[in-house]
Amino acid sequence: MFILSDTPSVANQFILELRDKKIQQDRMRFRKNLERLGEILAYEISKSFEYKEAKVETPLAIASTSIINSKPVIISILRASLPFYQGFLNILDQAESGFIGAFREEKTEGEIKVNLGYHASPSLEGKDVIIADPMLATGKSIIKTVNTILSHGKPERIHIASAFAAPEGIEYIQKNLKNIPFTFWLGTLDEKLNHLSYIVPGLGDAGDLAFGPKL
Repeated sequence: MFILSDTPSVANQFILELRDKKIQQDRMRFRKNLERLGEILAYEISKSFEYKEAKVETPLAIASTSIINSKPVIISILRASLPFYQGFLNILDQAESGFIGAFREEKTEGEIKVNLGYHASPSLEGKDVIIADPMLATGKSIIKTVNTILSHGKPERIHIASAFAAPEGIEYIQKNLKNIPFTFWLGTLDEKLNHLSYIVPGLGDAGDLAFGPKL
């Protein structure tokens, strides 16, 4: 598990601003900070990919380097993930993309129920797949997403990327995601979930903060 906030860096400033209820009032800044965290996590994830040698002709000579061996696929869990996903796409600009429409039934009594609507994905067979979801709370949307996208092929590895995560969600995924190697890439790991299954201290509803409250 990789946790970005474990190492002091400028990313902690972005995390602080995302939490700050006064700064949250600036939706453009909120979206930009999610995008920035997506960019940083994309860079960190890229270190785990397989690489191949490549040569390029400069005006003076031939230079060699290593480049990503195959295109990853970024899966965006709508709607809250859109700015976070854009950060990944800014860095992994040759990646393919898939989209999942996930929502939880707020009025369900007792256990939270997650439903999936729209989904579209390229082939995932043998590829590195990044699931970009800024808030990893219960983990149920991630498991449902994985079960849905497996109809498009079995990935080589799944990278679960979230800006904020709760221990309960991490544990749920560890117990329920089987037969596929996976790694967590987190901006920060928070304390817990509250009785409404919101991350504490967290930041609130990322989708509402980025795009406005939904009816």
